[in-house]
Amino acid sequence: MLFSLGPALPAVAAVRQTSSGICHPPESRYYDGLRSYTPHPTLQECLNSGGRLPANYQPVQTPAANAADDGNAGYQRSEFGSGWADEDGNCRDSRQEALVAQSTGPVRFKGQGAECQVSAGRWISPFTGNVIHDPSAIDIDHVVPLKWAWNRGASNWSREQRIRFANDPVNLLSVEASLNRQKGAKGPDEWLPPAGQCQYIARFLRVARTYGLTLADAETQAYQQIKQSACRLSRSEQQAATDH
Repeated sequence: MLFSLGPALPAVAAVRQTSSGICHPPESRYYDGLRSYTPHPTLQECLNSGGRLPANYQPVQTPAANAADDGNAGYQRSEFGSGWADEDGNCRDSRQEALVAQSTGPVRFKGQGAECQVSAGRWISPFTGNVIHDPSAIDIDHVVPLKWAWNRGASNWSREQRIRFANDPVNLLSVEASLNRQKGAKGPDEWLPPAGQCQYIARFLRVARTYGLTLADAETQAYQQIKQSACRLSRSEQQAATDH
């Protein structure tokens, strides 16, 4: 049933689903302007009813995440090693290894002889789908940020485990430097990439689970909601592309 509210009535603190199926939580910029909608008590119930999040939706950070991020005492990048590690001693550190592994075309190296530093290649950013040829425009993103991990259990690891985590290829993506810096140490409840959100949050959760990082119950619920919505939207887009 759709409800029409006149301007004199106060806004209802619930998720509002439009006739087109979009679920607008209170932080949506369209929320206050909606006058015809189906109310749901929670975002999860709206999504379960077949709804979807607005395009480019950026969730608000959960109180649980705020609480976890209040525990930043002691975090320093050096706790995860002095930088990118060359674990196999072949002169390529883990940044260079990621560039080589994730290039979709042949890579070139600086200098003659030793193939240590990548100078060119072809990378498709999982954050945008854009093609990048210049490695200087690329940052290697930690899918699960080091500081985020520190606040959820990594502070209790050995230094060796933290270095392994910081250089694990599964946790590294070649992306636009600007987006990596925009993301910073944010979790999925604060930041999602413009594209590839389903794959991103699925990998984020897989890495966090693999390393036994501790999420608060509210964080776990929020992340699962975001994943469910992002992956449903991804499937819908794929189906639309197939239909055309």
